[in-house]
Amino acid sequence: MSLLSVDYIKCNLCQKCVEACPFAAIDVIDDKIEFNEACKVCKICIKQCPEGAISLAETNQKSVNKDEYTGVLVFAEQVEGEVHPVTYELIGKGKELADKLGQDVNAVLIGHGFDKQAENILGYGVNNVYVYDQPELAHYRVEPYAAVLEDCIQKFKPTIILVGATSIGRSLAPRISTRFKTGLTADCTVLDVKENTDLIQIRPAFGGNIMAQIITPKHRPQMATVRYKVMTAPAEVENPTGKIVICSVDGSKLSSGVSVLQVTKKPQVDSIVDADVIIAAGRGVREEKDMKMLFELAELLNGKLAVTRPLIENGWGSYHQQIGLSGRSVRPKLIITVGISGSVQFVAGMKNAECIFAINSDPTASIFNVAHYGIVGDLYEVLPRLIEQVKEGGTIDAL
Repeated sequence: MSLLSVDYIKCNLCQKCVEACPFAAIDVIDDKIEFNEACKVCKICIKQCPEGAISLAETNQKSVNKDEYTGVLVFAEQVEGEVHPVTYELIGKGKELADKLGQDVNAVLIGHGFDKQAENILGYGVNNVYVYDQPELAHYRVEPYAAVLEDCIQKFKPTIILVGATSIGRSLAPRISTRFKTGLTADCTVLDVKENTDLIQIRPAFGGNIMAQIITPKHRPQMATVRYKVMTAPAEVENPTGKIVICSVDGSKLSSGVSVLQVTKKPQVDSIVDADVIIAAGRGVREEKDMKMLFELAELLNGKLAVTRPLIENGWGSYHQQIGLSGRSVRPKLIITVGISGSVQFVAGMKNAECIFAINSDPTASIFNVAHYGIVGDLYEVLPRLIEQVKEGGTIDAL
């Protein structure tokens, strides 16, 4: 771990570091520069100090032997025997990372009463599926599942662990990273790997204003969570050669303070996640009644209506319809954005769409940087003509 230190002989208390710190993490106490708990070790103060009085002081913390860890492990989330589709997307990314390292990609499946789930996972080209099938694991409870995943990691020592950013994944992954005293990066949008097996994890930070690149160079395993619809699932292989490895843990490790008395399924909601066509409305829509135009276009194209966060705050839509970091990640065949500027938060949730069509009156809007096609114009002029063209069964070339 790196800490900041101050050479008080060089320091002349110009306080330029205090002014430059974006976290208000530097105080002047008894005529000395002191760092408080808000310090993120961003190193801006080091660059701003004209006297070179601030530096990083390396501690004697031990690093792990990276050679002891190998391969990529995907947590195959399942509920009542149904594997969550994010699992297959993680396998796709895991295979890509493993191929770069010349190592295996494996999956761990936890639960009870499996039928063919392990065989289905093998069909996507993993080398091994580690199956923990015990009665105590029939329903998700975080303590038993954490104990099982910990056992799997200790036995097989993966260098990278990928977990879906679902309700289950978000409760399980932090407990595992804590047990192994390693890093965890949440909601990654890009993953890559160095030749030395360091995982490059990229995710939006500071409210989506920058893309942070994070690595864990001194600890193993390395852990990342990824949202559904962010990565690409691989094609199924014709003749899978992977193996199913049956594993177990002592029942004493599967105790929990939680008892499952009854399972009640949540009512199904009309979700935008699996829609092939999405019409997305943004701040450029002036009044709630104007949403009818977008809804009409969505109906004509057999699509779903989505919104950005400002419209949720206005009460013009449900959070189930929101696209972005604080909403849903989508990957439709076609998305038409209407009056959306294209903030990092929004783009992170839809940039993997097959075709992005943007309508915005501002030619410099960021959305045009990711759009495949765009119209610069007033949505109140463009949308009626677009709807008319669709109704007539023509093309939009006339626009």
